[in-house]
Amino acid sequence: MPVTRTIGYIVGSISSTSINRSLATALEKLAPEGTTLVEIPIKDLGFYSPDQDADYPQVARDFKQAIADVDGVLIITPEYSRSIPGVLKNALDWSARPWGQGSFNEKPVAVIGGSIGGVGTAAAQQHLRAILGHYNALTMGQPEGFIHITPGLITEDGDVTNAGTAEFLTAWLEAFNLHISRSHAALQLV
Repeated sequence: MPVTRTIGYIVGSISSTSINRSLATALEKLAPEGTTLVEIPIKDLGFYSPDQDADYPQVARDFKQAIADVDGVLIITPEYSRSIPGVLKNALDWSARPWGQGSFNEKPVAVIGGSIGGVGTAAAQQHLRAILGHYNALTMGQPEGFIHITPGLITEDGDVTNAGTAEFLTAWLEAFNLHISRSHAALQLV
């Protein structure tokens, strides 16, 4: 019997033409039976400042609650200048505050990203993993997901046209489901 769970996903780009948003749509369609993917949007978050810690804005509270409400979080990141986009870093800063109330503490997380370049966001993902390590996120190590996005790989409807890529993404999502199950079981033993 398949496990029923909800996985949130954050797209690290707010571009209307984001190839990583296309990747998110493909992942939604490929999700294993019983798994629902829901977006945790970041575009309405203002710039983080500690000045707001005492009176956290509602949009930031909603963002943190959306993370709390899911079984695990996928972060689908582009690569800007060999790192993560500023808008994603800003969202992560909101998630980590106020002090002592980090949203990613002991939260199962997986990182993936697509690029038109052959290395498929590898540098950005390494930076993102370092940030998540500081947040004490339970980040899946393998398999890694560096997706080389070629023209026509993902249709407007989110269908993956290359069978090998579709098979990899399906297996990657199944691995994340297993990571979530193992993480939850380990936390119950503590």
